[in-house]
Amino acid sequence: MPKVSLVVCLRQEVQLLERLLKHAWGCYDDLVVVHDGPEDGLPGHSRPSIPRNVLPPACLWPGIAGDYSSPAKEVPVTRLWKEGKKPLASGSIQHLVQSAGGRFFQGPRCFQQEPHWPFAWSQARHDWILRLDADEFPGEQLKQWLMEFRKAPEPEDISGYCCAWPLWDGQRTVSDKWPDGRIFLFHRQRVRFFGMVEQSPVADRVFSRLDIHLNHQPSRKSYGLRNILARRQAYRWREVIALSLLGSPLNLPRWRWTDQTWPSPWRQIRSQPFRYAVNAIVFMPLHTTKAMLKLGIRPRPGIIFQSAIHHCLLALRYWQLSKRKGSKNTRDETPA
Repeated sequence: MPKVSLVVCLRQEVQLLERLLKHAWGCYDDLVVVHDGPEDGLPGHSRPSIPRNVLPPACLWPGIAGDYSSPAKEVPVTRLWKEGKKPLASGSIQHLVQSAGGRFFQGPRCFQQEPHWPFAWSQARHDWILRLDADEFPGEQLKQWLMEFRKAPEPEDISGYCCAWPLWDGQRTVSDKWPDGRIFLFHRQRVRFFGMVEQSPVADRVFSRLDIHLNHQPSRKSYGLRNILARRQAYRWREVIALSLLGSPLNLPRWRWTDQTWPSPWRQIRSQPFRYAVNAIVFMPLHTTKAMLKLGIRPRPGIIFQSAIHHCLLALRYWQLSKRKGSKNTRDETPA
């Protein structure tokens, strides 16, 4: 019977984490929570004021790169994550996690969760990783499936499982069956990954698709143009992706990833950013509309255009940074 480690990487969101743990109770055997930077509002941890145009992504520090699936002695950068030992005052995330029998770690500030995943997976006690965000939680159907999974024989021929991930308008879900493909449970020795925002684990074998959905209910709408044009986090994500694409996946924290080649679509952005940007604007809305109509969902502009605009802006930002880098290299190589 497979044992499961629930792994959550988050920033603040104590109330959402409390909801998640309540709904996920009985679905896992081990709990690991990693916090992105210091927990704000605690003694000695004042909330820093970061200008909108300043990005200090710890995920791009040279010292954070490494394969965290290797033995600890081969990945000395694990010192960047500090485990919370002493319980803190009631109301903190650390107190909540330890009260639930889990382990709490404070990591470097990355403005995203993906760079923390390789370290978090290395701290899990079991190979099967239940990877959930703080603003997600399993419904009764998924909870029942997870309980049955832990009682069944160990599956040998798959890397993990994915499900639907309904859009949330702030009060209700838009659809129970779309979008799909959300990887929520996987065997860590059967996937490969590098820690960049919007990158998903890559299967050694296959991911099995389930006709079940995972509740995704943040404190705001989970979709819409505002999410990609007005949120500071969206600009940080695009910046960090573009900066990462200037180098190699091996410059990032990784899990069993040894290839310097970028997978698609990152490779397409690097090779032809303008063509990628145009294709994103033209074809992504068409594909999204077709998928929604097939499931009987009414297409909405905020849904069908958000991914297209996001990827277009990302490709253009990569082009800007690559041209700037090329100009700098040219100046550096010019004889005095």
